[in-house]
Amino acid sequence: MSEVQPQLYQAKKISVVAKGADVLVREYVLGPGESIPWHHHTQVTDHYYALEGRVRIETRAPALRRELNPGASATVAPPMAHHVSNSSGKPCRFLLIQGVGQYDFIKEE
Repeated sequence: MSEVQPQLYQAKKISVVAKGADVLVREYVLGPGESIPWHHHTQVTDHYYALEGRVRIETRAPALRRELNPGASATVAPPMAHHVSNSSGKPCRFLLIQGVGQYDFIKEE
């Protein structure tokens, strides 16, 4: 399956697991030091589920930082700005379920 739009960041691997009209499920692998830059969505909620390694999710307003170990999950609702990164020296792997609504990626500074 093809990506929803061109990637705006570098990740070790991104695989589309399922894609519907208003839901997108992808498996991500971030290598050490890789991250998804600060961004927000206008409609879709991001549901993160950690599979391997440690995934860091940071938000603004409110400023929060969560470290997800395998089996842990977190949700970021629109339009909250957020940043996702690998906070360990080994690759991390997680599922990102996005929906319900039209997908967009609005990069922030």
